Amino acid sequence: MTPFLQIENLSAVIRGTSDRLLRSVSLEVNSGEVCGLVGESGAGKSMIGKAVLGILPAAVEIAEGQVQLDDEDLLAMPQADRRRLIGAKAALIPQDPLTALNPSRRIGPQITDRLIDILGWTRRDAANRAAELLDEVHIDNPQRVLASYPHELSGGMRQRVLIASAFAANPKLVIADEPTTALDVTVQKQILRLIREMQERHGTAMLFVTHDLGVVSKVCQRLTVLFAGKVIEQADVADFYAGPRHGYSKALLAATPKFTEPFTSLMPVDRAVITAVTAEIEAADGAWHHG
Repeated sequence: MTPFLQIENLSAVIRGTSDRLLRSVSLEVNSGEVCGLVGESGAGKSMIGKAVLGILPAAVEIAEGQVQLDDEDLLAMPQADRRRLIGAKAALIPQDPLTALNPSRRIGPQITDRLIDILGWTRRDAANRAAELLDEVHIDNPQRVLASYPHELSGGMRQRVLIASAFAANPKLVIADEPTTALDVTVQKQILRLIREMQERHGTAMLFVTHDLGVVSKVCQRLTVLFAGKVIEQADVADFYAGPRHGYSKALLAATPKFTEPFTSLMPVDRAVITAVTAEIEAADGAWHHG
C-alpha cells in the first residue's frame, strides 16, 4: 500500500544554526489509517504536524528531508501550489479551541472561509456545508451556533466546531494536535469518540499527536514514539502494548497510569533511561552536518 503521507529523513533546525529540533524523522500514514505520534512535552510532535502543513514558526527551517502528500513532494513546491494542495487534501484539529478560533468573528465564517477562498465554493454552498457538519458533530441548532461568537460556546462545543471545520472539505489527511488537552476528562471521552466516528465516516488518514498512551490504545492502529525530535520506535499498537522494544518506550509505557490498578504507585521514567537515549541522540548529532 502506498502511504498517503510519507515523511523521509526530515530534519528541522533553528534558522541560521545547526541546532536540530527534528532529527531525521521518517514515518508513514496510509489512507484511512490512524497513526499515533507519542512523546513527552517538547519532543517535537506538534512540529512534525506543522512541517507537513507548512506552518512552522519563522525561526525554524527545514534542513533536509522530504514530505510527500498523495505522492506530491510538498517541500519542492512553490508556496502557492503547496497551500492549494494542503487546503484541498489536509486539515488540522488544533489543541486549544479557545485560541484557535478568532474571538471577534462568528463561527460560520470561520468554517466557510477555507471552502470559499481556497476551494472556490459559493458562499451559499459553503454555508449549507457548515450547517451539515455541525449536525454531523452532534451540535443541536446548527444555525444558532453558526451565528455565535466563540466565547458564547463551551469548550467542548468549540472543539466540536474545530472538528467540523477540519472535515469541511473532505480532506484525505487530518492532523489532530492533542485535540483533548484543553478539555475536562468527561468531555475528552466524548471528543475522542467523535473524532474516531468522523474519521471512520470519511475514511480519512489521521496523524494523531498526543502524550497519552491511553488515548493511542483507543484510536490508533500504529504509533511512532518520539524523544527530543528523534524517532525512538515504530510499531503496530497491539505489538507495542504486548512488548515495546526500546528501553525508553518500555519506561514510557510503564509510566502510564493504570486505572484498573488504582492503588499502584506511579512509575516515572528512570533517569538512567533518559541519559542513555540522550547519549544516542548526541552521538547521532555529532555525525550530522547541516549546510
